[in-house]
Amino acid sequence: MAAGATVSETADQALEEEGRVGQRRPLLGFWQLWNLSFGFLGIQVGFALQGANVSRIFQTLGASIDDLPILWIAGPVTGLIVQPIIGHFSDRTWGRLGRRRPYFLMGAILASLALALFPSASALWMAAGLLWMLDASINISMEPFRAFVGDMVDERQRTRGYAFQTIFIGTGAVLASLAPAFLTKVLGVSNTAAPGTIPPAVAYAFHIGAVALFAAVLWTVLTTREYSPEELARFGATTVEAEHAPLGAPGAAVGGLWLAVGLALAAGVWWLGLDKPLYVLGFGLAAFGSAQIVNAVAVAQGRRDSLLNHLLSDLANMPPTMRKLALVQFLSWFGLFILWIYATPIVTRYQFGATEAVGRAYNDGADWVGVLFAVYNGVAALYAFILPALAERIGATRLHAVNLVAGALGFASVLLIASPTPLILSMVGIGMAWASILTIPYSLLSASLPQAKLGVYMGLFNIFIVLPQLVVSSVMGSLARALYPEAPIVSFPIAAACFVGAAILILRVREDLQ
Repeated sequence: MAAGATVSETADQALEEEGRVGQRRPLLGFWQLWNLSFGFLGIQVGFALQGANVSRIFQTLGASIDDLPILWIAGPVTGLIVQPIIGHFSDRTWGRLGRRRPYFLMGAILASLALALFPSASALWMAAGLLWMLDASINISMEPFRAFVGDMVDERQRTRGYAFQTIFIGTGAVLASLAPAFLTKVLGVSNTAAPGTIPPAVAYAFHIGAVALFAAVLWTVLTTREYSPEELARFGATTVEAEHAPLGAPGAAVGGLWLAVGLALAAGVWWLGLDKPLYVLGFGLAAFGSAQIVNAVAVAQGRRDSLLNHLLSDLANMPPTMRKLALVQFLSWFGLFILWIYATPIVTRYQFGATEAVGRAYNDGADWVGVLFAVYNGVAALYAFILPALAERIGATRLHAVNLVAGALGFASVLLIASPTPLILSMVGIGMAWASILTIPYSLLSASLPQAKLGVYMGLFNIFIVLPQLVVSSVMGSLARALYPEAPIVSFPIAAACFVGAAILILRVREDLQ
């Protein structure tokens, strides 16, 4: 096969081969893997602009450090809702653009619009609303991309396929994270503005990012063709319906327990006068319990073929490897979300001496956070090139454990650093962990899932990414005020401990791979 062949040509070759069930997918060349994942470059541009600049925008528009976690709650909530639903429907979609690509394109259009509008926000509520729109839209595009690799890439290339996504994630994040600083230092665009106004450098970066996001996703849409249901059947994929195992009515008892716990937590928040963000956890648990009760009643009445029943059934029947990986992801993303929320207030305060979200010192510090984010993403992009070879040599689970420990050391080292430049070394360890988090769990997961339900299970797996974000958003502000109100840097050792815990848990997955 020629290295520059398109994915469409490979699919055509598969059609010409003997149509036997269980045949292997053709191995893909460099440019085919490139085209499959290039859209992730644009998706990560959107995420990176958000991650490096939204706390800055919120603070510019009047938010305090303690308010940041709850304002960031859009990410976990939209991911929790959107990704499983999109995964469910993309497993069942087939049209002129295939089953995954329509969602790539729809999400890219909406996300680009949100990015373009973000710099126009003149009030905190406007910025918060646009963050909800941006996160929901990015999730619409991102979830099918994870399943796309599982659809199109043979198991012999799964780690390499997800490594390509990591390369583009890192590259997109580098470009987006550096954009405000580049516009300021090289092109002379101001990084300061009147109080309550978003700096021009940030505004231009968001506008450029909107174009880049849409163009990158469109590239993948136009340069790839998905395997049809008939082709997937030749590779041994069963139908979605054959994989569905509906829940029975006894789920009502479990649902009642979740509902009671959630309402009790919400009542405790009200009775004790605790921080309002904790209501999110209480009502979230109550909503999950209510969904189980509603589903159990519907199943008892014979209504089994509903979206709710499919999602709850699939969640209850997760493969064993997915259950183990879910715990690893929970701890890993708990630490990452701490980084994204608190990096700006920590660096601006401890390395630049700015305690207020105004002035040259604060904005220089915020620009440096963009540089640091570019460093760890750049490390991830480069490291992803050798991850598949290292995984083959020492084993995927051992390699992931090593990388997570490197990330933990990166977080912990920030406590010892008083000036900006040495923070680059901290970001190297975090970058190694980031590359591994984006590659290895998905490679292990896709190998353990039924082909017909890759979309929905990838979406459900995202629950264990967004749940820690939800916990951080609702709890960390309260924890900081109660235990370390004048020392936000304490949150980084908490992140380090989460990475170490994930490193220990990933070793439990090895038995499933032998």
